[in-house]
Formats: sequence, C-alpha cells, structure tokens
Amino acid sequence: MNLYGEKVILRALEPEDMEILRNIVNDPEVENLVGGWSFPICKKTQMDWYESIINNKNNLRFAIETKDEGVIGMADLKNIDWKNRIAFHGIKIGNKDYRGKGYGKDVVFTIMKYAFEELQLNRLDANILEYNIASKNLYVDKCGWKIEGVRRNYIFKGNKYHNQYMVGILKEEYLKFKGNRENV
Repeated sequence: MNLYGEKVILRALEPEDMEILRNIVNDPEVENLVGGWSFPICKKTQMDWYESIINNKNNLRFAIETKDEGVIGMADLKNIDWKNRIAFHGIKIGNKDYRGKGYGKDVVFTIMKYAFEELQLNRLDANILEYNIASKNLYVDKCGWKIEGVRRNYIFKGNKYHNQYMVGILKEEYLKFKGNRENV
C-alpha cells in the first residue's frame, strides 16, 4: 500500500532505490544533519541491508517519491512497539535542492496520518541535533511535535560533542493540530 501526501508518495523500497539511498547515506552533508554513526556504504552492504529489512513489520522503511523528481529520500517508522503503540520516526531528504520546498512537512504529516489513523499508534518519537534548525522547525513549528528533553553532549561530530533534542507527538496532539490546520 502506497501512502499519498499532497506532494509525495511514500512507498515500499525497491532494489532499484538502493543506489539513490546509498548516495544519500554516503553524502557527508546529510550525515552531518543526523545523529548516529555513519560509515561509507558499498553496493553489497546496501543490498545486504535491504534484504534484511524488506519483511520486517517492526521497522517500516519508505522511499520518498515525487511526481517530478522521482525518489528524493527515505522515511521510516522504526522500533514499532505494538503493545505500547509507539514508534520512532526519521526522514532523510538527499539533495539540498529538495529541502525547503514542503516535501519534509508532507512526509511527516503523511507518516503521522498512517501511524495514528491506520496503524493506531499512540505516540511517535524522533531525535534532532541541536544545530539542525531546519528539522527542529519542521517537527516542532510546522508539525506540532514537542521537545521533551535534551541529551547533553550526546552526539560527537566535527570533533566536538553536540546536544540532541528528543521530540515526540501523541495521537491526540496530532488530531488537534490536524484539525486546527483544516479549519484555517
């Protein structure tokens, strides 16, 4: 089942998407914007990763596709806890030319709609590096997420430690935020 936003289609990953995604993961600019540790990825490693995730229903990965540009990135719902109804969400948009055009906002709202209205999850979590102002604005200002805490000196990049924001949104907050947007 594909997920349709206003600007994007979120669909299952296909083997032919792996080269685009590998280029995104190997892009130092993109890696600098996300937490965690990134190593250079070769074709075989990328395909091994793909084979390991395609049937995992606790970690859903989506290609972000646009009508005009094709695949521009990846979004996910990871570590889905079906009992407690929570999941972790992340997004990577590759080429910086696709950023600031509303694709990210459409992806987040499409993911929230699917998570809360279809999967009946109750909570989504994400992490944002303190200097990634665009992601903070996207989640907090444009999509209604809340900063719930700060992990101090949590991520090491550029030869120094950086704080990481922990953000989240509840289903009831999403429904209220969605309703307020529709009434404008």
